[in-house]
Amino acid sequence: MPDNKVLIFDTTLRDGEQSPGASLSITEKLEIAQQLAKLGVDVIEAGFPISSPAQFEATRLVSEQVQGPVIAGLARANKKDIASAGEALQAARKKRIHTFIATSPVHMEHKLCKSPQQVLKMAVEAVEYAKTFTDDVEFSPEDACRTEMDFLIEVLTAVVQAGATTLNIPDTVGYVLPYEYGQIIAQIKAKVKGVENCVISTHCHNDLGLAVANSLAGVRNGARQVECAINGLGERAGNAALEEIVMGLHTRASFFGASVDELLNINTKEIYRTSQMVSQRTGFVIQPNKAIVGANAFAHEAGIHVDGLLKDRSTYEIMIPETIGLGGSRMVLGRHTGRAGFVDRCNQLGFKLTDDELEMAYGKFLEIADKKKEVFDEDLEAIINDEIHVVEQIYKLEYLQIACGSGPLPTASVIVSVKGEKTEKVAACGDGPVDAAYEAIRIATGQKPKLESYSIHAVTEGKEALGESIVKISNNNKLFIGKGLSTDIIEASAKAFIDAINKMVAVQKKD
Repeated sequence: MPDNKVLIFDTTLRDGEQSPGASLSITEKLEIAQQLAKLGVDVIEAGFPISSPAQFEATRLVSEQVQGPVIAGLARANKKDIASAGEALQAARKKRIHTFIATSPVHMEHKLCKSPQQVLKMAVEAVEYAKTFTDDVEFSPEDACRTEMDFLIEVLTAVVQAGATTLNIPDTVGYVLPYEYGQIIAQIKAKVKGVENCVISTHCHNDLGLAVANSLAGVRNGARQVECAINGLGERAGNAALEEIVMGLHTRASFFGASVDELLNINTKEIYRTSQMVSQRTGFVIQPNKAIVGANAFAHEAGIHVDGLLKDRSTYEIMIPETIGLGGSRMVLGRHTGRAGFVDRCNQLGFKLTDDELEMAYGKFLEIADKKKEVFDEDLEAIINDEIHVVEQIYKLEYLQIACGSGPLPTASVIVSVKGEKTEKVAACGDGPVDAAYEAIRIATGQKPKLESYSIHAVTEGKEALGESIVKISNNNKLFIGKGLSTDIIEASAKAFIDAINKMVAVQKKD
């Protein structure tokens, strides 16, 4: 392994799943493991096989079906645990047994009820036994950061001699600060005999909100593996968040003395997809202001920020959303939005306003923004159309008939009048009644916009409720919103599509 490479060890399926309420089914664990492989993590800790039949089976299936990363199984420092991990990992193309025992005075005295020399002996025997199942053995001195340094060095030196290939240094209770953790890693690198043949790893918990900072301090001081979890899942306040670790290294690669390619094997464009999958499967909602993957991570509302961003993205974005698999930044319209952001969104929606129209529309926008947390595109479109001008209805839906059922392909027949002078009669098929109607309208009008979004909802109650359809279409990188109202939801959908096309054509004529 190159000296600069930082291995990403994902423990979402093991430590992450230990978050209260985050239990995953075997199928869900396998699905997440396959996505982690697409993400490009170097190691997947698939589970703690001895802890339950389901944990064993999940680890076994991940070992059999997931290719690419090393598959690891956790085991306490005893033969029964290690043998269970070895059996579960048997089918893995690349496998690792991760064994651990506590080394801090408080853990040895009150949890293990063992002397330091007994713990040392158990650690060595565990590594030696794990080596009979695989050459890749990781050892963790649990609660390492509250362990006396001399004893920590003694234990690590002994397990290296026994054959450990990775030394993981857990801040099990999230106790230390970044400088302290960096110094612990530096001392291990300097004092453990044979450490040059091992990978030093970090495993930091977030009890003080420092898991990511501590992990990066560890990397800065010589650690070459980081144990982390998607969305920061884990015991209590969680683990170091994988997405924050990766993007910290990605964005500040030069600080760590290497290029991005030299540091990481991760496909960052899979970060957002992986984060969403884990959130959905665990039921843990991602907070809006969560770094990297939160809904507001690439959202901008403040006028000064939006103005700067429109001039040059680097003014307020140190990384671009496309890097993690998002389509782009999100400009939020609200009471803090300045004129530049308002004008830019109007342009995106296809509206070209004169200076007087802009003043009128912006004033109305500020009135609404004071009453709502966020002003949506539909609100903006209504402001401009209701307050400033009404778009000419070049196309009008005169007739619509739909034929669909369980057998035949859905077919729509439409008659569309053009400027009230002539009519176009068209029939078309589609994947459903709405799709068929939209395809017929495209042919009748000769327009080929892309449908970006579609929604339908009831605006009145009862069997004869009015349905309102709102569609958003795009053409030449501009967005147009259409609305349609009818007691027939297919007719409402068709009217909304025609309305959006009329707005699109109006802008084309004006241009």
